[in-house]
Amino acid sequence: MKNKKEIDLTISNFIGKKGSLIPLLQEIQKLEGYLPKETLRYLSQKTKIKLARIYGVATFYSMFRLKPQGKHIIRVCKGTACHVSGAEDIGKAIRKELKLGELEDTTDDGLFTVMEVACLGCCSLSPVMMVDDNTHGKLTPEKVTEFLQKYK
Repeated sequence: MKNKKEIDLTISNFIGKKGSLIPLLQEIQKLEGYLPKETLRYLSQKTKIKLARIYGVATFYSMFRLKPQGKHIIRVCKGTACHVSGAEDIGKAIRKELKLGELEDTTDDGLFTVMEVACLGCCSLSPVMMVDDNTHGKLTPEKVTEFLQKYK
């Protein structure tokens, strides 16, 4: 645990308050970058909240991450307009360019994490991906390679 003092302070600010698990996990994730197993075990010991309950909350909400994310987050739209426009090929091109296996979402060098999302709200630009806060639309597999090179 890299931020033990800050985590202890955060826990002390929430301890005994009803309904505090979600904001507590959010604060810990801000400190650690994600929710490491070791930190969740420590949280369970300090708060007397069962570890199973902590994991239940941490795995239910998509905002929580149980493993480190890459420096750049790639969101691939899987909404209807993108799906019809070839989102599947875009996803495959991203994985090929980043050399990610089917079950992997973060590159070995920690530079990229790929996430599939239900919709990015850019239907007129489909198929679409976002890299960090930058939207890239009207994609082709070839354009994916070009865009990702800018972030490497």
